[in-house]
Order: sequence, then C-alpha cells, then structure tokens
Amino acid sequence: MFAKAFRVKSNTAIKGSDRRKLRADVMAAFPTLGTDQVSVLVPGKEELNIVKLYAHRGDAVTVYVSGGNPILFEVEKNLYPTVYTLWSYPDLLPAFTTWPPVLEKLVGGADLMLPGLVVPPAGLPQVQKGDLCAIALLGNRAPVAVGVAAMSTAEMLTSGLKGRGFSVLHTYQDHLWRSGDKSSPPSLAPLALDPPDLSEEKESVQADPALQGDLRRLTLEGEEENGEVQRMCGEKSLSEASEDPSVRGLNPDPTDSKTLQEQMDELVQRCFLHALKCQVRKADLPLLTSTFLGSHMLSCCPEGRQLDIKKSSYKKLSKFLQHMQQEQIIQVKELSKGVESIVAVDWKHPRITSFVIAEPSPTSQTIQEGSREQPYHPPDIKSLYCVPASMTLLFQESGHKKGSILEGGEVRTIIINYVKRNDLVDADNKNLVKLDPILCDCILEKNEQHTVMKLPWDSLLTRCLEKLQPVYQVTFPGQEPIVKKGRICPIDITLAQRASNKKVTVVRNLEAYGLDPCSVAAILQQRCQASATVTPAPGAKDSLQVQIQGNQVHHLSRLLLEEYQLPRKHIQGLEKAPKPGKKK
Repeated sequence: MFAKAFRVKSNTAIKGSDRRKLRADVMAAFPTLGTDQVSVLVPGKEELNIVKLYAHRGDAVTVYVSGGNPILFEVEKNLYPTVYTLWSYPDLLPAFTTWPPVLEKLVGGADLMLPGLVVPPAGLPQVQKGDLCAIALLGNRAPVAVGVAAMSTAEMLTSGLKGRGFSVLHTYQDHLWRSGDKSSPPSLAPLALDPPDLSEEKESVQADPALQGDLRRLTLEGEEENGEVQRMCGEKSLSEASEDPSVRGLNPDPTDSKTLQEQMDELVQRCFLHALKCQVRKADLPLLTSTFLGSHMLSCCPEGRQLDIKKSSYKKLSKFLQHMQQEQIIQVKELSKGVESIVAVDWKHPRITSFVIAEPSPTSQTIQEGSREQPYHPPDIKSLYCVPASMTLLFQESGHKKGSILEGGEVRTIIINYVKRNDLVDADNKNLVKLDPILCDCILEKNEQHTVMKLPWDSLLTRCLEKLQPVYQVTFPGQEPIVKKGRICPIDITLAQRASNKKVTVVRNLEAYGLDPCSVAAILQQRCQASATVTPAPGAKDSLQVQIQGNQVHHLSRLLLEEYQLPRKHIQGLEKAPKPGKKK
C-alpha cells in the first residue's frame, strides 16, 4: 500500500474527543493490550496528529502520528499498527517468519507467498483467513511487515505451503516508515519455543493419514524440506544463510550478534576512514568538522544504512573526533570560538592505508539501483499574465478574451502591434505613444484620464503588465503543466526563538516545489545531527513546515541551491545563515 509515495491531504492535531475514541478503538482492535499500554501508545497530553492521505493507488488512509512517528493507520474503518508500534509491542499480532532476502520483495510491494515461510519447531501460529498478522525475519523477532492472512493456518498446511499466504499492507522501509524517524528494527531474540504441540492441527486432519504425514514434514526442520523452501524463494539454505555476512546480524544466537550501538560505532568509523581515504585532500584543510560530517562522511554511508552518531557510543561528533585524534589519525583545533576544524590528517596511518572499501555485488547493485528513489528535479516555473475584464477591449483585436493566459513577451508583442495598427506612435517623438480611448480606459488611473495624453514605450508596457492579473505555471518533469492564480510563494526560511532560548530554523512552502517536507526533514536531521520535526504550518491549509534545531540555513542553502538546483529567486531567508566563526 505504501510501496510508492503517497499524497497528504491534511495534517491536524487530534481533538480530545477523537483521542478518547482512538483509545477505545485500539482497545477493541487489540484486546491483548492493557490499559496502561494503550495510554502509552495513545498518550493523553503529548502531541498526536491525524494525517489524512491518499496512497498511490487512490486508497484513502488515516494515519495517527505520535512523537514524529506513524503509530497506527486506518483503512475502511479497520485499524492497523505500524512497524514502529510493533517494535514496542512485538507480540501484539500473531507473527510469521520469513528469510531476510525476502524483505526486499515485500518493500517493493509484493505479497508474501507461503513457500517463503520459515516453519518453527512449534509449528505455525493459528490464524483464520482475514486475520491481521506480523511478519518478522529469521533470527529477529522484531516485525518488519504487517499483512492480512489470505487463508487459515489449516488451509496453509493442507496446501503444502503453496500459494499466496499474506496480503502485505505496510513494511519497514516503505514510504509510511520513511515519514517517521526512519529508525531500524530493534534486535529481539526469538522466543524459546516449547516442543511441538500439534494437537490442534491433528484434529483438523486426523481423518487423513496422508495429511498427517504432510504436517509432520512441514513442522520438522529437515534439511531436505528447508532446501526445497529456499529453492522456491531463490535463497540460501539455513546453514549457508548463517554464514552469509549480509545475514549475520540476524543470527538467532544473541552471543554472535552485536548490539545496535556497536554496529553504529563500526559504521561511524567506516564512514570516517572512507571519507579520509577517498574524498578529503590536503588542499581541503582546514576543514570544518560539521562540513566533514555533512559533505563527506554521510556520502560514504553504505546504501540502505543510516549514519546517526547519536545512536553510537560517542553520542557527539566532537567526542568521536577526539578519539580519532588520540589515535593520531587527525588533528582537530578550534580556529575560531566554538568552531572546530580538522587541520591535519596522517594519510599514512595504518588504519587509513589498510582500509578497504567493500564493493557491492552486481546483484546487490542491481537491486539497489532498481529500488532507489527517483532523483529530485526542480519544476519549470513561469510567470504569466491573465487578461481581466477591464482589459478585454485592448486584447480582443489580437483574438484574446477575458481569462486568456499570456507570457510577458506575448503581451509586449500585442501592445506594440496595437499601437502600430492604430497609428499611435507620436510623429514628433518616436519614443512616445499617443493614448487612444481604449488605452486610457485600460491603463490610466481616474485622475489621469484628462491630464496624461502620451506615455513613453517602457512606461506603457510596464503599466499594461501591472494591470494584468498575475498567474504562474509550474511544470514538473513528466507531468502536465499546472497554472495557478497569483504569484508562487517562495520557500520561506526563518529563524525563531523557542521558550528554552534555543534557536530553531523553520522552512515553509516546500510542497509548492514538489518537495516532501518529511523527506527534507529526514535529510536535514541526518546532515545537521539535530532534531527535526514536521508540523502543520500556521495559517496555511494542508501545508506543512519543517523545524530543525539550531541555525541550519547553511545546510538548507546547500541542499536547495546546489543539490536540488532551485533558483535563488524562489528562496527567501538565505541571508540568515550564520557568519563564519559565529556559533550557531
């Protein structure tokens, strides 16, 4: 449902009555949740928003957002949890397990087929057709998808685990997940399972010995059956998968897996060494540490991973760089008050010389290229003019009427032709135009009607353009042009002071230029290493604003002007960037 980008219709703060109703709906839909758990999921006082949107296939969806993350979504009065909620309550739904490589297909919009299931020793969870289910990956209990069972457990077993098992509605890494903080699933060890209790399954098939044999074959972890399931999924056997580096982080044995913090520590160091070895040159020094992070380290982050120093043991960039300085890889100095720079790098240091950049496999590269979002291309924006009723007499000779849309060049051509056709050029001074009754009525003010008889060419043309109604045309790549009245609002960047006396950068009107505020907020949060939130823009219907902690105008300038290639004239507030050497 959210494999492709959706369109937001509205984003509003929830009312008290709606909040109470939502709690009641959650308790009815998920009776296993206790009252305290429901109060945590649907908080009483914290900010909670209702986002109404249209999925790419036209489905009307209501999303409930708490703390910046979508927690629940509603389709046709049915309530579903998101993966963010399931990571806090992993046992909320009956969970089925699949192989890690299958996730790529689910994110792309595929349903989960039964041959892709991993059958645990205790057998499959008992569900009926239409039941809501969670889908997890082998070795980690944290769900990565939410779906609806296409058949009951008994029917799955009777079919020999063939056919479509689950209609997938939402997954980790889809666009609904991207609208949140884009965090990764937590590492949750699989539950210690009891020996198989097949009494229920046996009751449903006890009359048929052949089905009983199929049941035993499906619930036992025989190498032959595992191999068959894997071949149907096009994946490795269990023993091969456990040795595959791409699956190692999902090993069922907790002693063999690293914590999320340890994994982030490794990623921070890897991006650091990669940036020094491949991107930074001696001529770049001294290099602001913030620039080193935003322009070099982040660009070295592997595809599908998100660098977040706050989730590492270092917590701050300055602390991490101090560690690297202690290893004598770099030298950091405070060249101006409160602003640190890298002033020296030992490119002969063993950690840099021995660092090897892992090349992605051709298969992995193909998958990544196919799943990557289309790059942003700025729209073509034209200022146009609409003929009002008061100007129709001037333009009707050229075949135009009230409401006709014209470019500035067309307006000038029409006026020049009108003047020449009616012999209005002053005989004594070719730079002046005599005003006939139509021109007088169209462009002169009432107090000028009897005093102004002639106008210079430039004044005549300027007045004509001012009397026309402004409109603009926006054309996005591959789409039909959109014409709107008025002038396009520029992207507005402002600085605000919050009650805590901290500065925040606020950005509005991104949607007019085809930019998703949630995506922009996620990029800025990563590059600035500062908190970023998306809230309804005050006084603007169905419009969102991005708010980032600190003065981040410099990062915004680079993103909008250099990467998105938006014209500077459509952005206001860039002059608010902090001056060099001034603390943000």
